[in-house]
Amino acid sequence: MKKVVVLNASPRKNFNTAKLLKEAQRGAESVGAEVEYFNLYEYNFLGCRSCFACQRKGSTTEGICAIRDDIKPILEKCLESDAIIIGSPVYFSYPTGVFRSFVERLMFPNHTYMVDKVNGGLKRRLDKVIPTGVIFTMNCPKEMAEGINYTTILGENVKGLNHIMGYAEGLYSYDTTQFADFSKYNCDLFDEKHKKEVQQAQFPRDLESAFALGRKLVEMDK
Repeated sequence: MKKVVVLNASPRKNFNTAKLLKEAQRGAESVGAEVEYFNLYEYNFLGCRSCFACQRKGSTTEGICAIRDDIKPILEKCLESDAIIIGSPVYFSYPTGVFRSFVERLMFPNHTYMVDKVNGGLKRRLDKVIPTGVIFTMNCPKEMAEGINYTTILGENVKGLNHIMGYAEGLYSYDTTQFADFSKYNCDLFDEKHKKEVQQAQFPRDLESAFALGRKLVEMDK
């Protein structure tokens, strides 16, 4: 049975990002995968400390960050898995700090400063492919996101994971609803009616895409 790790890097456990991740989980489970789901905001950890323990000659870290804290066991599960799916909302043009901290800790011990003299570029440390899906949710419409280069900014996270893990692809959910009840907040920037229309028309399609992503990552011929 294939194993999949799903990681929620949103502080919300049951809103847009979580809903998409849970649908991706359903997609993975639909083809027989065993899935473990983690809310990263529940864990106490920081990003990479640049200690370089993982890059020293003779290092025995084996691709796992040397720092011993709450997420070390999760990092181990990621490297043992057959696929990883991680999701984050977009705050001021970037994924959450928790997303970045986790991705740093996952990627850097599996990064090398060694040149691949056969294929060019840098050598991959991992001797296998761990297909990785990255889900981003954001409040702005697609046209605005593309106009302010969100695709490029967020895509760099996907690009880095693609190199380290061997394969990664992104799923972008645009124009999401921030509030369940707009009347409780100081907010006249957004049209509540429009947001609800998008939530009813587009978000179900995003959920379908998340399901398909979860299924695809499990079924990939690596």
